[in-house]
Amino acid sequence: MTSFPPINSVAAHMPERNIDTDAIYPARYLLLMDRDNLGPYLFRDRRFHPDGSPREEFILNREPFSSAQVIVAGAGFGCGSSREQAVWTLTGFGVRCVIAPSFGEIFAGNASKNGLLTIALPEETVQRLGEAAERGARFRVDLEERLLCVDNEQIAVIDIPESTRAALLNGWDETDILLREEREAIAAFETRRGLEQPWLTLER
Repeated sequence: MTSFPPINSVAAHMPERNIDTDAIYPARYLLLMDRDNLGPYLFRDRRFHPDGSPREEFILNREPFSSAQVIVAGAGFGCGSSREQAVWTLTGFGVRCVIAPSFGEIFAGNASKNGLLTIALPEETVQRLGEAAERGARFRVDLEERLLCVDNEQIAVIDIPESTRAALLNGWDETDILLREEREAIAAFETRRGLEQPWLTLER
């Protein structure tokens, strides 16, 4: 997982409520498991016609939003199934932050483990942010400072657990976190196993 540097980007406004994981990543692609190259499948049925040509009206097909690193969405973003690829396809496209009044619970959990920041804010605040996004405002997301700013105006303090913040900032996945938190216990186990079962570590 890549680290989370400060973001300075336009934002794509998707005001629809309950954008589910099947809209984000259609089920027919579930057998694709290459997490780093799923960006082309993001909102596949909304971004493209059946013949593969882009739908010009879709927000992520329009400049400058085609390079947006931030999405401002309606409540319930990421509801539906638990597919982790919904997060992978967002980060694969280049999205690093989604702001919404609420999120699907499993989606939000998957996001925090895969480099995608979810920020839940009151509905009226998100509505104002959507209006700012539509006019091309610049969104700055600074996890180091815990700040969300729009056109240099501070909007909110990013309120997430310190463990989640540290993992995102440093690009730690669950294995990295386990190795850091249990380093001494793992080392002790390896030493003990070497003494009790030396044949497991003999060179062949």
